[in-house]
Amino acid sequence: MATNWDAQLYNTKHDFVFNYGSALIELLKPKTGELILDLGCGAGQLTAKIASSSTEVIGMDASESMIASAKKNFPDLDFRVANAEDFNFPEKFDAIFSNAALHWVKDYKAAAINMLRHLKKNGRVVLEFGGKGNVQKIETTLKAVLLEKGYQNQANINLWYFPSVAEYTTVLEQTGFDIRLAELYDRPTKLADAESGITDWLSMFGKRFFEGIPDVEAESIKNEVQTRLKTTLLKEDGWYADYRRLRIIAYKNTSNGF
Repeated sequence: MATNWDAQLYNTKHDFVFNYGSALIELLKPKTGELILDLGCGAGQLTAKIASSSTEVIGMDASESMIASAKKNFPDLDFRVANAEDFNFPEKFDAIFSNAALHWVKDYKAAAINMLRHLKKNGRVVLEFGGKGNVQKIETTLKAVLLEKGYQNQANINLWYFPSVAEYTTVLEQTGFDIRLAELYDRPTKLADAESGITDWLSMFGKRFFEGIPDVEAESIKNEVQTRLKTTLLKEDGWYADYRRLRIIAYKNTSNGF
């Protein structure tokens, strides 16, 4: 799971991540007295929103910088540094909520098992993350430019896990979940800066592709990617990322022994 995050860049130019997550909280329907885990909580904005429902909530993220930002912004809430694949908390949760995080988790089967064992009987997961086809235009263009510049190793990086509905629901069902909702939908997402939307996005979310590349060359590659995407992702009101999201609601199977 990604751990090297720029919390300031995230909060200032990529606040759409938590702004879109507000709709997912409506599906979570947190109840007074519930204990909820916000898995991949980032800088804690959605954790705080869940807590405002008189719900007890714990925010968890693999990034120390994000958790530091969350603790600074919301000092009264409980935030912890941990990975989705192997976190081990003493608590059992009524629900696990996760927005825009699970596509960073390569060992998705381990994460599914771990979520299940941290749920109470009849507990639920409410999840949204990148699904099959997410940022396909951005990723394809970036890898093409990297190859042209001779950076084959970087171009071969598989940074994200973007599953289909069938693939991910099968994993959850085999783990011990009953699926209540599963949908894949297009969500073109406006980026904050009308001038540098794509280059900012690559700096925030595609950092690993540029490891081992001199800074000047990396910036040149980002600019070239943005230039090539003008015909498809630049609209009259600014840049849009070609997001495609997978949304899941599932309950812990009552016959499960965890």
